[in-house]
Order: sequence, then C-alpha cells, then structure tokens
Amino acid sequence: MDVRLKPFDFSQALARTGALTDAAGATNAARRTAGSERREDFSDVFSHALKSVSTAQNEAGRLQREVSLDSSTVSIEETMIAMQRSNIGFQMALQVRNRVVQAYSEVMSMQV
Repeated sequence: MDVRLKPFDFSQALARTGALTDAAGATNAARRTAGSERREDFSDVFSHALKSVSTAQNEAGRLQREVSLDSSTVSIEETMIAMQRSNIGFQMALQVRNRVVQAYSEVMSMQV
C-alpha cells in the first residue's frame, strides 16, 4: 500500500473556515450569510464534528480488527494513521467541550 501525504495548504484551510478576505475586505463567511445559504449554529457545527469524530473512531476500530485478523487488505501504516486521526479529533472535541463548560461556568458565576 502506497501512503502519500499531501502538503498542508493554509490558504485552502483558511478559505474553508471563512477567514480569508478578498480585495473589498468582505470575508467568505460574511458572503455566505449574505447569500442564500443557511447559516449554521454552533450546535449544528459541533454535532457534525462529533459525528465525524465518531466515524473516525469507528473506522480506526474496524482497521484495528482487520489488522488483528491478519487481513491482507489493510496495512499497519493505514491503521496507525486512522488511529492518530481519531485520537486528534477526540482531543479536539474534548478541548472544545472543556472551553464551553468553562465559559458556561464563568457566565453563571457573573453577578447581575
């Protein structure tokens, strides 16, 4: 199995997040909300992220089972990469959850 890593393209990643600006200074996110596309809530984005983390963990588990059964269709390298992807995704979701809980605690402890 030939594993090839693609170089990370920061401009493409920024474009996906909506952080890039054009010559007029309008961000991609602002253009999306001004257009006909529906604006996603934080809960929708976080729910989608959790689903993708769950999918990555399920895929890593499947690959681990295939390797342990000595399947010739799955390589150990592919399995290790899938395991790292699922671990990184889980750690990201955990950190976001911790920050949300921390922000909630701070808001609830504010005096009105």
